[in-house]
Amino acid sequence: MGQALTTLPRRGFGQTSRSDLWWLKPLLVFLGLSAFIVYSTWAALQNAHFEYQGYLSPMYSPLFFSPVGVESHHAWFEALPGWWPVWLPLFPAFLILWAPGGFRFTCYYYRGAYYKSFWGSPVSCSVGKAQKGYGGEKRFPLLLQNLHRYFLYFALIFIVVLAHDVYKGMFFTDAAGNTEFGIGVGTLVLALNVVLLSGYTFGCHSLRHLVGGRLNVLSNKPTRHKAWKGVTWCNVRHQLFAWLSLFWVGFTDFYVRMCSMGVWTDLRIF
Repeated sequence: MGQALTTLPRRGFGQTSRSDLWWLKPLLVFLGLSAFIVYSTWAALQNAHFEYQGYLSPMYSPLFFSPVGVESHHAWFEALPGWWPVWLPLFPAFLILWAPGGFRFTCYYYRGAYYKSFWGSPVSCSVGKAQKGYGGEKRFPLLLQNLHRYFLYFALIFIVVLAHDVYKGMFFTDAAGNTEFGIGVGTLVLALNVVLLSGYTFGCHSLRHLVGGRLNVLSNKPTRHKAWKGVTWCNVRHQLFAWLSLFWVGFTDFYVRMCSMGVWTDLRIF
């Protein structure tokens, strides 16, 4: 018996027979990511109000050099290196934001999120996509997505640096210029930022493979097995940690900025 071949017509962009609110999720992702990109770029260009007492905005950490005309006790080096061009303005945030930004941009979860929301590839299941074909991630610039495993190493280093910032956020200078130990609301804001970023970073698919991959039997490696189970716990919640950490990074910068400008008062717990 012969078999008839049926060719399904290609849907135009956005065409679908779905009656649910399929467009809501990609729209929210588009708005959320766009808002963070706009705010983080604006914050990085300010070169001011990125620290208060022992608090340092995560968008400026680590602070290698202070902006011209700004004195900071968080800066690793007191002066710009001699090879830095005089005509080139220094934006310290841009010296380090490429690393966490690259980690998120190449993240397996975020790829699926912004492919749908920004490129319409596709917008949602059973919805017509914008592209006529799909060439995979074998060509530039999508070929750069393969760098995700290397951005992971930078992201792990940033967790250590930000944890050290929490420690520095436990010391305050009083009116007499003396340094004293204490805990403020800002200290908790910085600490929660590290917790959420750790949950996102430790749930990375590449880290899960690095910890438990290339083994036929994982149960006979107790240390790696426990580490793999921990990473897996975070990995199952990767989407949740991705959004919570993204929002909290922006809020942490905003909190430090408001305290530095005198708009908000940082309450001391003790």
